[in-house]
Amino acid sequence: MQLTIRNLSKTYSNGVKALQDVSLDIPTGMYGLLGPNGAGKSTLMRTLATLQEADSGSVTLGDIDVLRDKDAVRRALGYLPQEFGIYPRISAVDMLDHLATLKGIPGSQRKEVVSALLKRVNLWDHRKKAVSSYSGGMRQRFGIAQALIGDPKLIIVDEPTAGLDPGERNRFYNLLSEIGENVIVILSTHIVEDVKELCSNMAIINGGRVLFAGAPDAALQEMEGKIWEKAIQKSEIDEYQQQYKVISSKLVAGKPIIHVLSDEAPGNGFKATEAGLEDVFFAKIIAA
Repeated sequence: MQLTIRNLSKTYSNGVKALQDVSLDIPTGMYGLLGPNGAGKSTLMRTLATLQEADSGSVTLGDIDVLRDKDAVRRALGYLPQEFGIYPRISAVDMLDHLATLKGIPGSQRKEVVSALLKRVNLWDHRKKAVSSYSGGMRQRFGIAQALIGDPKLIIVDEPTAGLDPGERNRFYNLLSEIGENVIVILSTHIVEDVKELCSNMAIINGGRVLFAGAPDAALQEMEGKIWEKAIQKSEIDEYQQQYKVISSKLVAGKPIIHVLSDEAPGNGFKATEAGLEDVFFAKIIAA
């Protein structure tokens, strides 16, 4: 199955062009949607999840018209938004049972479905605890469990690892990778590491426009031989930004290391360095 997006546009009443002629082909597997805050990622996710209308364009999921046949989309959809509401004193098992009821799972099957999902996301031993008492990582795993109710064909995950510690993030990565073997999973994030670790295909979006779509390896090949780095003084940053196309800087032992984009060796002490996905991300954003 494939999700096909063609010429999708959305402008809000305040004049903000959240989506501008977005076209993407998203196959089965993990697909990363990478962009800074305010890039249009959440608008695209909410549109795909039938939570808001597009102004123009088309979206199909297999033979489902996503923009017109919303009930069919919802039956095929699992959605984990950045923030999701929970009843504060209800246990995980009761909450999941309630959500399974809303999803139309028959009573004869619900107990088995709920048990299997809690075991799959490694929350069975914590099933009787209130979800509101869970850690951030446990809550996100519960979010994945509810998104998996009804064997969805499309799962949308919006900024899932923000605030998670490294151990929780790794557990979440492993769970998403397993899920992505059989369904379309769209991972919307501004964290480059999420896409690098998980996704075989990706798109970079900013200002509502698609700046790149393809495999991360293809994006890295575009940058091969064009990234140069140098350690400088903090007081020199403005000067270097005026002279070179600086795409990023980070502090290492209190000293800025800058990366610049250049087809030719810039000289002046710069050394060639292997391009990372972060370099691709910043280079595409700056070029736009």
